[in-house]
Amino acid sequence: KIKYEGPLSKNPLAFKWYNAEEEILGKKMKDWLRFSVSFWHTFRGSGADPFGAPTKNWPWEDGTNSLAMALRRIKANFEFLTKLGVELWCFHDRDIASNGKTLIESNANLDAVVALAKQLQEETGIHTLWGTAQLFMHPHYMHGAATSPDVRVYAYAAAQVKKA
Repeated sequence: KIKYEGPLSKNPLAFKWYNAEEEILGKKMKDWLRFSVSFWHTFRGSGADPFGAPTKNWPWEDGTNSLAMALRRIKANFEFLTKLGVELWCFHDRDIASNGKTLIESNANLDAVVALAKQLQEETGIHTLWGTAQLFMHPHYMHGAATSPDVRVYAYAAAQVKKA
């Protein structure tokens, strides 16, 4: 776990200025600065910009979008949060559990990942700040989700939001 060691610390994996337990104006620093880790940037983003190649390679990644891979990512997420001492995280549904071939399969993937996330939340005391539906990455949302002129896309998006 990364700890506060003060501004003179030479440890590159130590907090120099952030001391979660230090009181400032009657509140602990962790209550003033309620950090959250966003799953999609931290565990699903590649580190690429529009002009460059991906820069992140995670040791737990196997190159698939399988349910087993999603479960490994969730475990890595909670290990990371615990090491940082961060008590909140946020996510999009399709970032924690990939699309299946059907809505039923997608929902089953989400159910499995959420079950593990709930278990890990109970074990660690880490909580969800928010979770929402990701209605922008899949090609079927190229004309929007709720704004799509295709009623099938709109209905799929509505079902995805309801499940999320």
